[in-house]
Formats: sequence, structure tokens, C-alpha cells
Amino acid sequence: MAFTLSLREIKCFIAVFAAVALLGACKKGGQSPDPQVPVIPPVIGKPKCTACKIIGSATELSALTLNAGDTVMMKSGDWNNQRLVFIGNGTAQLPIVLIAEKAGDVNLKGTSSLSIDGQWLVVDGLNFANGDLGVSKLNVVDFTSASRNCRLTNTSIVDYSPVDQTIDYRWISMNGKNNRLDHCYLKGKAHQGPTVVLWGATTAISHRIDHNYFGARADLGNNGGETIRVGTSDYYLSEALVLIEENIFEHCSGETEIISNKMSKNIIRNNFFFESRGTLSLRHGNGTEVYGNYFVGNDVKDAGGIRIIGESHLVYNNYLQGIATTGQTCAISILDGVPNSEPSGYFQVKNAKIVGNTIVNCAQGFDIGAGKGGNGRTVPPADCTIANNLIQAKGGIAMAYTDQPQNFVYDGNIAFGMGSGQTLVLPTGFLQADPKLSVIELNTYFPAAGSIALGGFKGSYSFFQSNNVGSSVLDDLHKALLKSVNIGPPRLTLGAALTIKN
Repeated sequence: MAFTLSLREIKCFIAVFAAVALLGACKKGGQSPDPQVPVIPPVIGKPKCTACKIIGSATELSALTLNAGDTVMMKSGDWNNQRLVFIGNGTAQLPIVLIAEKAGDVNLKGTSSLSIDGQWLVVDGLNFANGDLGVSKLNVVDFTSASRNCRLTNTSIVDYSPVDQTIDYRWISMNGKNNRLDHCYLKGKAHQGPTVVLWGATTAISHRIDHNYFGARADLGNNGGETIRVGTSDYYLSEALVLIEENIFEHCSGETEIISNKMSKNIIRNNFFFESRGTLSLRHGNGTEVYGNYFVGNDVKDAGGIRIIGESHLVYNNYLQGIATTGQTCAISILDGVPNSEPSGYFQVKNAKIVGNTIVNCAQGFDIGAGKGGNGRTVPPADCTIANNLIQAKGGIAMAYTDQPQNFVYDGNIAFGMGSGQTLVLPTGFLQADPKLSVIELNTYFPAAGSIALGGFKGSYSFFQSNNVGSSVLDDLHKALLKSVNIGPPRLTLGAALTIKN
């Protein structure tokens, strides 16, 4: 539902909206904000256009000199072959807004594209559909290197692909700092290049990607088909402070990596991966937190889980169900590294903490030393903690050792329902007993009354406090996420096909 605000009302209520945005941006899904989350006002919707500037072409937009607090309204209709360049410098209190006359009715086609170039700029309600930038090779939407605190919201990009699938351009290219992509719908990218790229820098980029619905992306057949890529290997030690939260990834199968994280100190939380043939891959960088995510494979071939490379990652309180793959794309894989690895290679996994995850009806819970031998990987993971994880297999494998780790700690884990031979494989720190899981709302599994998982949590971890083994019980935030509530543009009905099979 869109807000109907005059320019004066926007100015008056902006402080309230900012406060609400802060309250909703909590690190553990509760009450306190992350410092790196840019405070940008929520969807503004269609204003009363008493003083705004009305345009009908990209040329008319370029002719404007925009000041803080200005609103530019794009007329409804087809905008063919329009290269929009949105330039200006707003403020936190008075952003400059480029808005559709009616959300979804400004239809950008052909070779149309958008550049967001300035500070505190908001773009709201556009619809890019059935375009082709194969000749210009521009990106569909560019946040320029000068962009700061800018936002693209309530916008869709669908089937904006050239005939030649080898042509590489991005649908969202995010440079600059503190920018936000939210409540958007992206579906049908069929050509080379990630759907969304966050470009690296030597200092924090602090972008936020939230409440978007990423629809189907078919297998590209080679590398370069990520749905989201954060940085490149050149910046793997830079602390990006990116937040990726409350997005849905439905049938995002472009390549092995759905999200490819290539920088340090990011947060990837409370996302829903549904039947997507790939993994959340911590490809480069250190110290990223992955928590509160739901992975539902429904036994779809090649639908994977979480892939860990690098140092000091925290992977906790995630829920994985029906992941049918093994090895590097199993529920949670901890890869071998390359000796003296180049930045583009595979660094040894060190000091990862994998705590309080639930893995249900998956072919393989963990693969330790996954990928050994491939790409020169011979260095086993070291000094990691695997604790308080709950695995209920369906005749599958709880733990596989492709390589023997160094100095691992196991504590408080529960595993049940494995195939023959697993009793001999599981180390001390795994209790083999029935956790008595029950199917609850939305066909998810959690411990029933009397389960040994309840009250069985061992140890103390500053990043995750719980009494119970496994992930937290399904809460209101995740119920809404799994039902696609408040995900994508408010004008679209999405998520009808997200049925979890038990």
C-alpha cells in the first residue's frame, strides 16, 4: 500500500519514518539497529503533485536543475529507448524524489536505462520490461561512484535480456556508498553477468539490499550468473559492512553461487532461498555473519545450502530443509583451501563458528574439507567450532570428511536418522538420538514437547543466545518472509508458488 503525502507532509514526517526504519533494522531480528544500515525513508508512493515537476522524457529530466526536497513525476505510459540520468543532491531531511505517476505504469522499454548520480536521491515505482541493452551494454540501473545514500524502491525489472546470452551487463550496478535497493522485483535475467553487483572499495560501502523478490533465473551454463555479488577478490580484505536481509530467492539457478560474498564483515540474514540451484557462498573475505536464513530445496536437483571459505565467519541460527545435494553444495560445506592462495583462489577456512543451525531431510548435513584436490585445494580447515546444530537426516549423511580438519571443537550437536555407517563417522560432541521433531506451520520442523533439543544448548556464544539445540522456532518475522509478506513491490502479488514440502 502506498503512502499519499504532499511535499510538506514528506518533510514533516521524515523524522518519524527514519526512526521507524532504525527500529526495524536490528541485528538479531529484534530491537537495536546495525550501525551500517543507511537510514533512508520508506516507500513514499504517489505524492499530491502541487509543486512537483512533471516530465515525459529523459531529455526533460536532463533539463531540470534539482534542489533538495524536489519531486519529479514521470508520466504514465511507455518510455521507449530513454536514457534517464537522475542528478542532484538532496539531504536526509529533504531527499530528491523521482517517482512514477502511478507505480508500475511507467514502462521503460527498448534500450531504456537509469543512472542515479548524487546524494539522497530516491527512485520509486518504475517498471523495466522486455528491454535489451545488448548494443549499448549499459547497465539497466547504475548507482554511480558519486552516489551516496540513494535508493531504488518499488521497482521491477523483468526479462531485460539481449538475444545473445554472452553479452555481459548488470541489471543493478551499485557503486558509491550507503545506497539501498529494496522492495523490488527482478526476474528472468538470461545473459552473462550477475543480476545485482555491489562494487568493492578499500573502505566500507555500507549498502543495504532488503525486501526484494528475486524471481527465476535459469542456469547460465558457466560462471558469472550470480543473483547478488558483493565485491571482487581484489577487495577481499576490505570491510564492506553490507547488509543483505529479508529477500526471497525463488528458482535463482544462474550458477553455483546465488549470493557470492567477496568482501569482509558483511551480514546476510533472514533471507529465504527456495528451490534455487546454487549456494550462499562466502567466496572471499573474512568475518561475515550468516544467520536467520531459510533454505528450502524440496529435493530439487542441485539446490544447495551454505558454502564456507575464509576466516572467522559466523554461521548460526539458519534453517535448511530438503537439500538433496552432497559435497560442496550440501547443507553446510567447509572447503579445503589452496596453499599460499592468490586473492582469487581459495583461502583456508579458519576460526569459523557454526552454531545452532537446523538441518532437516537433507542428503548431507556437513562436508568437512569439501572440494579437496580441485583447483589445488589441499589445506584442510582449522580451529573451527561446530556446536548445537540439529540434524535429522532421511537416511542420508550427517557428516562427511573429505579431508581431516585441524583442531575442530564439536559440542552439543544432535544427529538422527542417518544411513548405515554414520555411527562410526560422527565425532564426540554429537549425540545420536531422536530429537522428536514435529511438523508445524508452513511444513517446517521444530522440536516437540519432551525433545532432548529443548534446553540442550551447550556453551556460551556472544553472537547467539539460546536454550535449545538447532535454530530458533518459527517467529513472526520468518512466517511473514516464508509467505512473501512485504517482499517486492507492494503493487505485485508474489510468492504463491512457495510451497514447502515435508
